[in-house]
Amino acid sequence: MSIRLPSADGGLRLHAPVTAPLAPLTCGPARSRTFYSAAHVVADPLAASAESGPVIDWESTLAFRHTLWAQGLGVAEAMDTAQRGMGLDWPGAAELIRRSTAEARSVGGRIVCGAGTDQLAPDTTHSLAAVTAAYEEQLAHVEQCGATAVLMASRALAAAARDPEDYLEVYGRLLRQSSRPVVLHWLGPMFDPALEGYWGHADLDEATDVFLKIISECPEKVYGIKVSLLDAGREVDIRRRLPSGVRCYTGDDYHYPELIAGDGELASDALLGIFDPIAPIAARAALALDRDDTAGFRELLDPTVALSRHLFAPPTRYYKTGVVFLAWLAGHQEHFAMVGGLHSARSLPHLATAYELADDLGLFPDPELAEARMRQLLALHGVSS
Repeated sequence: MSIRLPSADGGLRLHAPVTAPLAPLTCGPARSRTFYSAAHVVADPLAASAESGPVIDWESTLAFRHTLWAQGLGVAEAMDTAQRGMGLDWPGAAELIRRSTAEARSVGGRIVCGAGTDQLAPDTTHSLAAVTAAYEEQLAHVEQCGATAVLMASRALAAAARDPEDYLEVYGRLLRQSSRPVVLHWLGPMFDPALEGYWGHADLDEATDVFLKIISECPEKVYGIKVSLLDAGREVDIRRRLPSGVRCYTGDDYHYPELIAGDGELASDALLGIFDPIAPIAARAALALDRDDTAGFRELLDPTVALSRHLFAPPTRYYKTGVVFLAWLAGHQEHFAMVGGLHSARSLPHLATAYELADDLGLFPDPELAEARMRQLLALHGVSS
């Protein structure tokens, strides 16, 4: 049977659902690369809009992380994909970090956790001291929970910093006092417009120099970097200029296959939001690299780029909506509701295309369930499928 899906031009098109999805896969972590999936959170739909703040369905949220660990992927916790700064507040993120690190220990799963400054009031310019203290609070929490911290880009720092020296001061202090090496995250303005001009420069060449200077002044405290600029050439350049021992985790959801495959000399590891919905394929691709089968790796991962580019299409910050939508279709949660009401951020045609692309990749363990839920959503919008 076919399903009629709405198109952006206002028409309808037929899609024949897949009947043979990918078989279940259980494996350990890959040896050749380190893969982290930035993971989404599952809202409690009965309380997600409560005045007390966002409410998380802990059972479903943590169960999804176990599916990632079972496929050999690490979890990047409480980061952009988990709606940090877009529905998930710091108290919720702190509890998420505490619970997820405990679950990771129980199964030996890899985990890194985001530390930022989102406990500071928005729409207010804070002092550098206040920004630094906020970072210190979150960094301490992550390390007390036993995880490696990802120092996330800060809207508050972007607003407070007067020049590159302010970034050097804040990050230098954080690196010197961290109890273990951290991951530095450069998130571009396509993901968060408030981060325009990060590192003190609108010019990316100058910003890159500041970023690399921060690393060079304390390389023993930098475990790795995550670059989310959607600019493959720039990531390759940064990767080439890193001090020995500092890993580059691609955050480029447009060009990840070639960046992970490498140029024959250097290659990126990965910390990606797209790995949330394509985890079964990402896990298989990692195993292909373990066999030195680069061609097989590209055959697996290249076809996923169309889905990723669709989910991360401008406005890119709303990619989380598509990620959670696909998790609902895949049966990882029982509803399509998000903290902060973000499930309304994408149009019905956008979601329909996401369903079609994911289905063509065999990503739904139960294609009939995914089709039924897609039809349910279409009917809710008055579309006869």
